[in-house]
Amino acid sequence: RTLAYRRLFDRGNSDARIVLSDLARFCRATRSTGHADPHVAARLDGRREVWLRVAEHLNLTTEELYRLYGGPKGD
Repeated sequence: RTLAYRRLFDRGNSDARIVLSDLARFCRATRSTGHADPHVAARLDGRREVWLRVAEHLNLTTEELYRLYGGPKGD
């Protein structure tokens, strides 16, 4: 799965860079998801959770992902 993420979001590909940049903005990768309306805040948290998953698969090792997601090598 990690290889699929890395192939899809290959930073050497200009289209992948454009999509990652757009997702970072849309998913609030570097901004707070806090909002006075709890429904809006929950929606923003969901967006950010998707961004974090993509970023984790692009930046963490397989062993780190196993530990994070409780896979066979993560205790």
